[in-house]
Amino acid sequence: MVIKTGARVATPKPETPPAVVSKTFTEPKPAKVESQPEPVNTIPERALSSEPVIFEKIEQGTDEWFEQRRGIVTASVVGLLITTKTMKPASNETSRGLTRSLAAERITGFVEPSFTSRDMERGNLDEPIAREHYSEHYAEAREVGFITREIDGYKIGYSPDGLVGAKGLIEVKSRAQKKQLETFLEDCVPPENMAQIQCGLLVSGREWCDYLSWTGGMPMYVKRVYPIPAWQEAIKLALRAFEENAEEMISEYYERITGLPATERIDHFADMEVW
Repeated sequence: MVIKTGARVATPKPETPPAVVSKTFTEPKPAKVESQPEPVNTIPERALSSEPVIFEKIEQGTDEWFEQRRGIVTASVVGLLITTKTMKPASNETSRGLTRSLAAERITGFVEPSFTSRDMERGNLDEPIAREHYSEHYAEAREVGFITREIDGYKIGYSPDGLVGAKGLIEVKSRAQKKQLETFLEDCVPPENMAQIQCGLLVSGREWCDYLSWTGGMPMYVKRVYPIPAWQEAIKLALRAFEENAEEMISEYYERITGLPATERIDHFADMEVW
């Protein structure tokens, strides 16, 4: 049996403002944010150089979706490029590994398949359920495939879990029940998710994001997050550092392969099915 874990395509619904559906609804509390050091070497205010481009009909997880993401920094990985203690661009093996991976995609035009864990599969299956629950009890959330934006001339992307009216969006995380209990007790957005949320707000230009923590059989945790200037400046700096490093890697690669015979990529698994 083939199991497809990508986000489903829902029947389009008319866009509505983030109005309350449930009579007992109260607006999600703003996220608690620990003080962050101000980033250094800030880039000019001209950083936002384009309006967001929304790909409405691309289904997440498809070839078209991977093509839009190929070789660019996206919200799901931008946290690997930032040292959270200092809010400066990271310079470690993790950040270099990500840079090499995206640089290689630019060179070959190919996105290598990545490992999908059981938790990731559960997340893909839980996402539409959490979105429907939010739409029923909070406000209408509609699916889109991908959003890109140019910042200081560099493209960056984000795959939202849903857009809410003209100002909001949602970010869904599927959690093990122990983590869901911890989230309710701590009553804050887990720090490891903040880079993705802040990048999503930056790329989309939206005013707020409702963070949804979902565990079937337990209430959904909802916390509203607003743009944090220190985080968004750190993302811009990390993006610039990544692009400079990627450009250097690609340039050196082409210098080193001068005169070498070319080879052809063969996808040995293209016609295979997973049962």
